[in-house]
Amino acid sequence: MNEPATAIEAAVAASPLHQLKDELDIVIPTIRNLDFLEMWRPFLQPYHLIIVQDGDPSKTIKVPNGFDYELYNRNDINRILGPKASCISFKDSACRCFGYMVSKKKYIFTIDDDCFVAKDPSGKAINALEQHIKNLLSPSTPFFFNTLYDPFAEGADFVRGYPFSLREGVSTAVSHGLWLNIPDYDAPTQLVKPLERNTRFVDAVLTIPKGTLFPMCGMNLAFDRQLIGPAMYFGLMGEGQPIGRYDDMWAGWCIKVICDHLGLGVKTGLPYIYHSKASNPFVNLRKEYKGIYWQEDIIPFFQQVVLPKDCTTVQKCYIELAKQVKEKLGKIDPYFDKLADAMVTWIQAWDGLNPTSASFSNGRTG
Repeated sequence: MNEPATAIEAAVAASPLHQLKDELDIVIPTIRNLDFLEMWRPFLQPYHLIIVQDGDPSKTIKVPNGFDYELYNRNDINRILGPKASCISFKDSACRCFGYMVSKKKYIFTIDDDCFVAKDPSGKAINALEQHIKNLLSPSTPFFFNTLYDPFAEGADFVRGYPFSLREGVSTAVSHGLWLNIPDYDAPTQLVKPLERNTRFVDAVLTIPKGTLFPMCGMNLAFDRQLIGPAMYFGLMGEGQPIGRYDDMWAGWCIKVICDHLGLGVKTGLPYIYHSKASNPFVNLRKEYKGIYWQEDIIPFFQQVVLPKDCTTVQKCYIELAKQVKEKLGKIDPYFDKLADAMVTWIQAWDGLNPTSASFSNGRTG
């Protein structure tokens, strides 16, 4: 039996995680009215929203009443960043990373506007944000795999043979959630499996082992902004660029290499959202085709990256990574020279808006 909204709201208010409402921002990229927030109201209304409007800045985006938000369009991005706005993608959901930059909270949850509240096998609505917070607040175990998955989850623990010296784990920087219904497939897979839907609910959270890359999806993602925020750059995509739909995966490869270097953890699995809408596979193929070709060089590059020991901060790691991107991937296509320059610009813009002691707020509020 499905829970009424009032019961959900009462459960959310009673949750100890509700106290994080002053420490977390929700970032949403969009080109349309945010009617989808109505179904998320019981879970998300207590939190502050940062809405990054893509496309035509003259268009008015309507937000349901009762939500606390600030909204930035392209004119705002240009005004705030000046020439450094060139690092923020246009006509692509990669623009969401501007919201990461202007936030002043410890945690970020980002979600797409075609992602709805999923239900678990019992029919209960899933509070995706609550699970992300649980993932981020509990340690990760990247150095040794636990066959019972997340040992810090309720009803689980470290199995026999797990080294006691590694049981404290490390801080979790990223929580990567999954999707029911429309899977996050590339265009070729969409074309050969047009009717495939994900109906499997797997009740598990895993730490991705050190040295293992993964294809990060940005539609249901949370991270500790203080631990990894400066590396969560979604690259140059969309209008004027030769590639699209690789924004979140580029960020995922970068953050994983840096998390491995700095001894931070990345989790994947729960929570699920319901992905409601399949994008056009022919449009996707036009955006992806160079990426599909290039990734056969990009992934070995990230697998072989070594960051120097003096890279002790996320920013230093990211600048070094940009240098190696230019040196090694620049040989593949001039796009990577441009991307490497944008990575450096991103760090400069991030540091400019996030000095050690200052507060920044320059968007329209609602």
